[in-house]
Amino acid sequence: MYIDGEWVNSQSGETRSIINPFNQEIVATAAEGNEEDARAAIQAARLAFDEGRWGTLAANQRGEFVYEIGRLIRRDLQELAELETLDTGKTIQESKDDMEDIANVFQYYGGLADKNGGEVISSPIPDSQSKVVREPVGVCGQITPWNYPLLQAAWKIAPALAAGNTIVMKPSEITPLTTVKVFELIEEIGLPKGVANLVLGSGATVGAELSVNQNVDLISFTGGIETGKTIMQAASQNMKKIALELGGKNPNIVFADANFETAVDQALNAVFFHAGQVCSAGSRLLVEESIHDAFVEALIERAKRIRLGNGFDENTQSGPMISAEHRAKVESYVQIGKEEGATLAVGGKRPDNPELQNGFFYLPTIFTNCTKDMRIVQEEVFGPVLTVETFSSKEEAVRLANDTIYGLAGAVWTEDLNKADFIAARLRMGTVWVNDFHPYFAQAPWGGYKQSGIGRELGHEGLEEYTEVKHIYRNKKPAPIHWFK
Repeated sequence: MYIDGEWVNSQSGETRSIINPFNQEIVATAAEGNEEDARAAIQAARLAFDEGRWGTLAANQRGEFVYEIGRLIRRDLQELAELETLDTGKTIQESKDDMEDIANVFQYYGGLADKNGGEVISSPIPDSQSKVVREPVGVCGQITPWNYPLLQAAWKIAPALAAGNTIVMKPSEITPLTTVKVFELIEEIGLPKGVANLVLGSGATVGAELSVNQNVDLISFTGGIETGKTIMQAASQNMKKIALELGGKNPNIVFADANFETAVDQALNAVFFHAGQVCSAGSRLLVEESIHDAFVEALIERAKRIRLGNGFDENTQSGPMISAEHRAKVESYVQIGKEEGATLAVGGKRPDNPELQNGFFYLPTIFTNCTKDMRIVQEEVFGPVLTVETFSSKEEAVRLANDTIYGLAGAVWTEDLNKADFIAARLRMGTVWVNDFHPYFAQAPWGGYKQSGIGRELGHEGLEEYTEVKHIYRNKKPAPIHWFK
């Protein structure tokens, strides 16, 4: 762990084995921190913010630090990508693409750091001046998930540092390797002691302490909805700011006039990319009735041919799931789907290939004859499971798509731009894709409506999450008012 500019073991001396989900081999041993380690990191961040030189640096100097992290990530891209694939099982190409995106995020916020100098506003009071400025929140606790370990960390670290905050980062305890590596890069660039701290350990210990600790001014969390609710309750004890990204049940709407081949290809990518372990996965397919049979037939045929395997094998199209526990959760949902009356069209079991038996693999799975009241339609499975529903009008498509507690993302496929605009305007989601699925970039905000979370990451909005707004008023001609004569 990295606390107050030093690499340290956990105070308890406990460790955790990090395993490769492809074959369950131990690839690293990590420190296993607890509340005491979290408190030490929080104290270091508190002192660095309140008394350190980080807050006195000019914004462009902070930006240079953040930008340099991005440059070093590009320098070490191959090593970072290999660590990410060992950690998560995803394909090496996915990991390389992630690293490019991560470098872009750091360099975007590095360049944005000195572009938020506030604004002068017109005062209605004579002989006065008003301006609004944005200042750093303070100490920021950051908790990231296992599916995109470094990508999600970058979305939090880069804007927090660019805005002038100090941080305590807690990556997922099962995928910490690339985050540890990036803190080596943070040390290499000479970031002042205590500004960036890394504590490894479980959510029940380290994460809980970050949420409840009175010296943490903001908590940013990406993960499951139940954990998000717990963090929100804990944060209320000192009314710290919260930023929560809690996943989704994302509709992918396909109209009959869409380009058939492209929509089929993208529907597969929407749900089966990274074994479905994506918060914005298009796991809920809504197909116009007139093309349902042909569309589903094409999906099933292609899903059968998806190549599972080792992420380091260039022929692999999808890797394993993250853990035995998570695969068991997905299997339980498949059983629920059967019991609810959905038709299992393909998949629904572990692969027979003997080369995959040591990994946490699960076949791409498609359910047809689904209805909106089914749990597999309403609840986030977070695995390679697709549900298919039908609609007969654009109004029905909107009603079905919005019939969820989530509101993270959704897509619509049609050649009719008026129809696309109609759908996009009515979907209650933070991101809507038209004739595409999954793209994101540093310049555009990311986050959800409803129970998909609170706040935004990326874009200008992602920087503003880590700031407080202050109004400064100056009387140019102060004089007595003689109210109390």
